[in-house]
Amino acid sequence: MILIVGANGRLGNVVVPHLLAQGKSIRVMTRNPLGLAHLKQQGAEIVSGDLRDRASLASACQGVEQVLAAAHALDGKGGNNPRTVDDMGNRHLIDAAKAAGVKHFIFVSVQGASPDSPLEFLRIKYRTEEYLRTSGLSFTILRPGAYMELWAQLIGQPIREQGKTTIFGRGKNPINFVSVQNVARFVSIALDDPRTRNVVIEVGGPENLSMNQVAEIFERASGRQAKKRHIPLPIMRVMSVLMQPLNPAISRLIRNGIYMDTANLRFEAADTARAFGIQLTSLAEIAGRVTTNSFQLVTMDSFK
Repeated sequence: MILIVGANGRLGNVVVPHLLAQGKSIRVMTRNPLGLAHLKQQGAEIVSGDLRDRASLASACQGVEQVLAAAHALDGKGGNNPRTVDDMGNRHLIDAAKAAGVKHFIFVSVQGASPDSPLEFLRIKYRTEEYLRTSGLSFTILRPGAYMELWAQLIGQPIREQGKTTIFGRGKNPINFVSVQNVARFVSIALDDPRTRNVVIEVGGPENLSMNQVAEIFERASGRQAKKRHIPLPIMRVMSVLMQPLNPAISRLIRNGIYMDTANLRFEAADTARAFGIQLTSLAEIAGRVTTNSFQLVTMDSFK
């Protein structure tokens, strides 16, 4: 039995059907069981639970051999935030998994997680990694880069539908983007491949692209030149401070935008992908699917 936490997110939406198709026994923990009724119809066991509720975690972990922790609250509001979910919640999940005798724990972190990151979210992810490392559990830590599918929605879809898009910052900073399909493949491998035990795997895509280049790829795919509006970095820095007491979630997302426009986010993923037999998806492929209506985008609310 594999417990999936975060099944209604971008990665979970890909991983769960894939594992069910392989005949694996899947239990999905969610705050909204009715919202995942389609997975129950496909054969998954659906249980009610919340990373902020320790009792529900203990119950969800009973009889489970492996856990995939893929939930996050970067854009969460109120009591659903990185400190309660990504930090404390994941620690409680690790404790519950250990108490239940879980054999292997897969944690989906993020590229750039470190103790001295300028982003609290990445510092929290690193603390969770360290907690898992010292827990005594067998583990795999996956650190994916920015999901292509998310930025296809945020930058590419407006180009296709409206002929315009918004870029936060200068849009000149190279970033490694990875398809969620490739990350899902790494998850599948981590469940069975002994080479993934007790290691951190950086998961990236085939190219380092700036946001301006992302927009250009979608322009070519859609066959139309888009009007691109840039939000200047100074304005973003001011807004991140002003929004903190009013809307912490928006403030976090703005700070994340600043980070993506200024930090070193280059990564070379070819060797790791080759070692595990994974063919990396390019952003041009994603753009082609979007512009031919054969690619379904999901909302920001499901990226949790």
